[in-house]
Amino acid sequence: MQIHFRNLLLGSAILSLASCSKPNTQGKLIPKEAAIVIQVDGKSLSSKLSWDEIKQNPVFAEASKDSTVPAGMKVILNNPDSAGIDTKTDLLFFALQDSIGGYVAFEGTIKDEDQFKNFIKTFAADGSENEADGIKFISKTPFCAGYTKDKFVYLFDAPQMSQMDALSRRMQRDSIDITPSKPRDIFSTCKALFALSESNSLAKNDKFTALLKENGDMHFWMNTEQLTKSAMNNPMMAMANLDKLYKGSLTTGTLNFENGKINVDVKSYVGDELGKLYKKYGDGKVSEDMLKRMPGKDIIGLMAIAYKPEGIKELLKLLGVDGIANMGLSNVGFTMDDFIKANKGDLVLGLSDLSMKKDSAAGEMGYVSEKPDFNFIFATSIGDKDAFNKLINAGKKLGEKGLPADSKAPFAYSDNGSYFAIANSKENADKFLSATNPNVDFINKINGQAFGGYLNIHLLLKAFEKEATKDSSASAVYDASLKLWDNLLFKGGDFKDGAIAQTVEVNLVDKTTNSLKQLNQYAAKLGEIYKARKAKEKASSMAMDATIPIEDVAAPPASKK
Repeated sequence: MQIHFRNLLLGSAILSLASCSKPNTQGKLIPKEAAIVIQVDGKSLSSKLSWDEIKQNPVFAEASKDSTVPAGMKVILNNPDSAGIDTKTDLLFFALQDSIGGYVAFEGTIKDEDQFKNFIKTFAADGSENEADGIKFISKTPFCAGYTKDKFVYLFDAPQMSQMDALSRRMQRDSIDITPSKPRDIFSTCKALFALSESNSLAKNDKFTALLKENGDMHFWMNTEQLTKSAMNNPMMAMANLDKLYKGSLTTGTLNFENGKINVDVKSYVGDELGKLYKKYGDGKVSEDMLKRMPGKDIIGLMAIAYKPEGIKELLKLLGVDGIANMGLSNVGFTMDDFIKANKGDLVLGLSDLSMKKDSAAGEMGYVSEKPDFNFIFATSIGDKDAFNKLINAGKKLGEKGLPADSKAPFAYSDNGSYFAIANSKENADKFLSATNPNVDFINKINGQAFGGYLNIHLLLKAFEKEATKDSSASAVYDASLKLWDNLLFKGGDFKDGAIAQTVEVNLVDKTTNSLKQLNQYAAKLGEIYKARKAKEKASSMAMDATIPIEDVAAPPASKK
């Protein structure tokens, strides 16, 4: 019995390891150096929004009539399936930077090979046709399509993606040609994608495999290390060891369109050294007590962060800038150790009661104007009171240097020994320190992790109603926006498997309709408004031309003999 049990455990372990190492099929034609990858679940999205609904959008209707739109694109706009592509399977887009610029690619599954070939020829008329190792290619610079009976890759050259470091930016500004001397062989590049080994693709990348296993309508992959390579070549960046921030860095995300909301789950992977720091210092929880103290009737936005001050010192050491930081702090009257002792590690930043009020200064100058008026709070928890006083005194000195002698600071501050608050008025600073706010009803959705935040998009829009409704078109856009957007919530900070987890929730006003349908309806409404505005402008221009007397039109100058 013991032997059987041991064999069962061994078999389970082998199966587990085999499943972990099993490559994903979607990443086989994507180089591991790809900077950006977007995967779309065609079956899931089409179940939430049909193509017939998309075609009703005025933007699509206009594009299908536009004579400048290529015939191949019109085929897709009318019926994507007629292009020979299986739109109910995974569709992938990726972009890659390389030594001669970069390229972008679109990949998917073929449903009808003959239809697909005819479709490709609408893009690459008279293009070269080749076949190698059972793979067919149609190429016409800057485009190439490679396909088998099952899979296809569209490839487009993108030389503008050349690495834009500081030197190349200066060269462009000075009108020096930095176009790569060697043009891309688009056929060879496309052919190379089909020849990728699993080790050089994303097929065996554990993080990419884990991403695609997550349930979602869309997945995205951003290789931050690849995107920042050119910047890291800058000598100043190298001196600061900023590569420690980006080495091994990667952001992945899953997006879902649900009834009344859009959910995004994000993982930010970091390198080993940064990961060790985060494990040691990044397990804080935002202060629920501080969140509840935000003053104001209508809270527009609120953000909270929990951190360990000691972690900042260790991060500066890792980047090799701790000496410079200490030198700068000592010039204003305190040290990094004073900062660590002074702060307990909680921050809250908030904005409330936003409105537009008449600008008195503008009135004195003879014209009517309005400017935003709001209450704000910046608050932190106090560790050691004496050390914190050093920070306050340093702030006073800096403020005195920065303000003219006869001016008054546009803020006030106060503390109660536990919290220090800066606000737009002494009254609001004191309110934060003395009472809780019953209007903060979203706390349970953003607390419990190292950071969280809230933005009331609906209230933000309403605050600018006068400015946004000055004409009929702007008013229509405003009304459509007000009926769509409600609020945004985010939180994160849990660290697992080398990644910091975060979630974003975008809530819409209509809680019963799928958010993808709502976004399509919103885009359609904006398209109708834009079309009506252009028609009105055209009619107005024609009417104006018709009213100009012919004698008012300047005659061409007489030719000189």
